[in-house]
Amino acid sequence: MNYTQSITRRHRTAFLIAIDQSGSMAEELTFRGIRQSKAAAVAEVTNSLLTELLLRATREGEVRDYYDIAVIGYSGDGVTSLLAAGTPFIAVPHLEESVRNLRRITVERHLPDGQPALNDLTLREWILPEATGQTPMYEALCYVRDLVSEWCARPEHRESFPPLIFNTTDGEASDSDEEELREIAGRIRDTGTDDGHSLFINVHIASGDLTKGGLFLTAAEAGYDNRYARLLYDLSSTMPPLFDNAIRDLRGDGATGPFRGICYNASVTELLSILNVGSISVNLQ
Repeated sequence: MNYTQSITRRHRTAFLIAIDQSGSMAEELTFRGIRQSKAAAVAEVTNSLLTELLLRATREGEVRDYYDIAVIGYSGDGVTSLLAAGTPFIAVPHLEESVRNLRRITVERHLPDGQPALNDLTLREWILPEATGQTPMYEALCYVRDLVSEWCARPEHRESFPPLIFNTTDGEASDSDEEELREIAGRIRDTGTDDGHSLFINVHIASGDLTKGGLFLTAAEAGYDNRYARLLYDLSSTMPPLFDNAIRDLRGDGATGPFRGICYNASVTELLSILNVGSISVNLQ
């Protein structure tokens, strides 16, 4: 598999983000200096990524048709498309039409002398926080498999860079066992285009009582002593070499790949960087 196709209007790609919106996402944490629920923080990060994707597709004042984007939520209410009812994938030129709200936020940053400073930003909101019920991850991944398989099967996408899929969760599936999850994740990884298999990245959001985590684990780190971390490792794709530099920068070490697309006990700040790994490592033309 090559993973060499640049993203153009002729050779588009797809981004799909699956978000755990179960009741446990109501747990609070501190993000950007504000105490808020995991659900609110993940929604804010996802909205930031969608804004970034929109900006990256803009050339000379025109939003070019570089990719399709889908965001789904899974919770006690089932699996739901979060961008537009009945249309899971939205072409990026139409993303602006799906904004639900504009909200002013205050972001804390540090000046060169180390002093904190507050900046007011206007945030587009496509995704709103939700936290209810159980965690039907298996149902969600079946839905992801169908969406991605259909996208990849279209003749106009056969030569495209394959889809990138992110699954963000803080807990275990309530509707399946581990082997069922491994099986459906394998089917997702088996989808793809002539340029490569779809890339499936699983991100576990940390709780307040942190144990040791890891970002884009290597084979040498695969023996991590946590059953759920090992499961997520098994579910996730091996990342192609073109992502290695961005992953090393994120990890902050000199580790050599191949890296696996699992991030366990990630902070919400790291989540934004993890999602950006996928959006910045592929070449737009």
